[in-house]
Parts: sequence; C-alpha cells; structure tokens
Amino acid sequence: MKRILFFSLVLIGACRRSDSPAPPAEEPFVPPPTGAPVETRAPHTSYQPAFTGQTRIGSVRTGTPWRSQVIFSGLSNPWGIASLPDGRLLITQKPGTIRIISTSGTAGATITGLPPVAAGGQGGLLDILPDRAFTQNRMLYWSYSEEFGNGRVTALAKGRLSDDEQRIENATVLFRTSPYPSQSHFGGRIREDAAGNLILTTGDRAWSLMHVQDLNSGNGKVIRVQKNGQPASGNPFIGQANALGEVYSYGHRNVQGLALHPQTGSVWISEMGPRGGDELNLILPGRNYGWPVISYGLEYNGQPVGAGITQQNGMEQPVYYWDPSIAPSGMTFHSGNNFPEWKNNLFIGTLAGQHIIRLVLHNDRVIGEERLLASEGQRFRSITEGNDGALYAITDGGRLYRIARQ
Repeated sequence: MKRILFFSLVLIGACRRSDSPAPPAEEPFVPPPTGAPVETRAPHTSYQPAFTGQTRIGSVRTGTPWRSQVIFSGLSNPWGIASLPDGRLLITQKPGTIRIISTSGTAGATITGLPPVAAGGQGGLLDILPDRAFTQNRMLYWSYSEEFGNGRVTALAKGRLSDDEQRIENATVLFRTSPYPSQSHFGGRIREDAAGNLILTTGDRAWSLMHVQDLNSGNGKVIRVQKNGQPASGNPFIGQANALGEVYSYGHRNVQGLALHPQTGSVWISEMGPRGGDELNLILPGRNYGWPVISYGLEYNGQPVGAGITQQNGMEQPVYYWDPSIAPSGMTFHSGNNFPEWKNNLFIGTLAGQHIIRLVLHNDRVIGEERLLASEGQRFRSITEGNDGALYAITDGGRLYRIARQ
C-alpha cells in the first residue's frame, strides 16, 4: 500500500508543461489502484523514458460491470466512425463508400458520390465527421487518399448528404498535402474544435522523411483550417515565410488517432512509431514533436532512427509511449455519461496490439492503463463514443462492436 501511495504521489507531482490546458475543476481526484504494467513483452530498445510514468505505467481494471457485443459484421475495410445527431453511426469503407448503421445494427443504403478515392495500400476513404450543425445543413467532412500531381495526397473534403441518404452532393476539396509516390502513412483523422475549425492529421508518407520538419509541407503535421479551407485564425505560422498557414504542429510520423478532451478541448493524438516508439501526444500550437530526429523506436531493420536519440531541445516529448509497438489507431475520450468510472478516460484502438486501450489521465499524464477485448483477435481501427454513452468500435475484419455498462 505504501508503495502504491508513493508511486501515485510521484505521478501527481510530475512536471507539467506550464502552457498546457489546466485540468477542469471537478471532484477531488482519487488515484486508482495500479498493478503490474499490462505490457509483458521485452522492449525493442534500451532507451530510458524522460520522466516517470512515460511508458509501462501500472495497470488498472474497470470495476463497473460492462459488456461488449458485435452489432454488425460484413463491413468492407472500415476506417472511420462518427455519430449523427440522431444517434446512428457513420462508417467509412476504404474502397470509397459510406454506411449508416443504427446502434441496434440496422444498416442503410451504401452512400456513394464522393470524389475518386485512390484506394490501395494504406490509402482509401479514411475518416468522417458530421458538421456540428448537421441537422440544419446536412454537411459531412471526410479525409481520403487521392491521386494528385505526381503521386498521392491526403485530402480533406466536404459535401452535403442527400435527403435520401444515398449520395454526397456538391463535394469540395478543402486541403491537400504535398504528393508523394507512396501508398503508406496518410494519417487522416479529423475533428471539429470548439471554434468550428477542422483539425486534420497527416502522415509522413514514408518518403524523404525530413519534409516532416519542413513547414512548407503538409505531411507529418496536424493541420487546422476553417470550413472553407482557409487557415484557421490563430494558427502559429500564418504569415511566416516558407511555412503553410494551415500547419498547427509538426514532426509527426503517422497520426491515426485524434480526440479532443470533452472538458478542456485540448487536442490529443496517437501516433504510430516504427518498431516501437508509438506515442500519445498532447498537441500545442507551433510545437515540433520530433520525428524523424527523435524517437523511442527503431527502424524496421533494427537500426536506430537517425542518430538514435530520444530527446532534443526544441522538440516535445510524448506524454506516453509504447515499446514494442501496438500500432495505435482511432481514439476517443469518454464523457462519463452512463459510465462515471470512465469519465474523461481515453480509449484507443490498436492494430498490431489487437485490443482497445483504456488510459486514465490526470494533469495531462497517464496514471493507469487497461486492455479491453484482447481476446477478440481483432485489429481495432477506430472507436467513438455514441450519443447513448456507449463506445462503438470498428475492426479491419469488418465488425462493429458496442461496449457499454451492463
């Protein structure tokens, strides 16, 4: 017991960035009991974390009874999932179509009419998001890989869902990254911030990696734009020479997870590393998150990434990292509605890990980790909180799960 108390106090007293969002005022925090870390495999590297609790934190276990069920199967390479105002779920399929499925598992017609999608490799139709005013304007936003110029790009587009819910009308592209002849690392998660701007994540495209550090490239970035595609007001590089005004942060490898804290609005991403070095990052405007200069992973051939360093002045540290890799993908915060134990916890789907991660956070630090649905043998591509307070997750195997309190 003394050891647990001491460990919790060390975590609570860990240094926070002075300009990170303040935690919301709420009931006094009670540290959860922690057991051995959930990861039992040997790490790929001998790198040491920059601070206590940056990796292999103690485990937690949900005490409230919960259950999961497959409510639909047979999806074709699903990638993105989001809730409509009426509670039904929008789900993208990588070949280039959208499905609407109710929370009871009833599927509507396949939605077509999107711009041509360059499906193949890791590319295709990616994430989707209804406008906050969807009930009035029926506007959808989506990301996808597109043939453009001399290669492929990550594109962000918008269009109106027809009244009969069978096609997209007046599709318009809002943003494109620089083209590269690669079918990998498109990123592609999208969210709407409190000001009504769109946030898009992009990958490094696994090509000529130092362009990730180039502010004049849209790859390996977090992008923030208005709904007309113009740079969002307050972006850190607007007006700077040799920099895109749309860039919000940079130095990212392949960001397939994006979520906004339900109370503070802070921006969080999950980022796939190479061999180990998967990251959870808290995004601050204008910051450099280090790839490919610093990393807690190795190249796929076992060699160090770059100079083999994990820290450098002017580059941000991940809040948390995983080694070996679990390949974190889509993620969501839980609001705590109907499930107070999960309030403000972060849930992340994993591909290589084949489970859903539950992270307990406090003062922008991870203080507990749990693995859910590890026995299902599924690559969990993305997860969202439904309007009913349940979690809904999609898998590469075409399944749609509902996870809720019993």
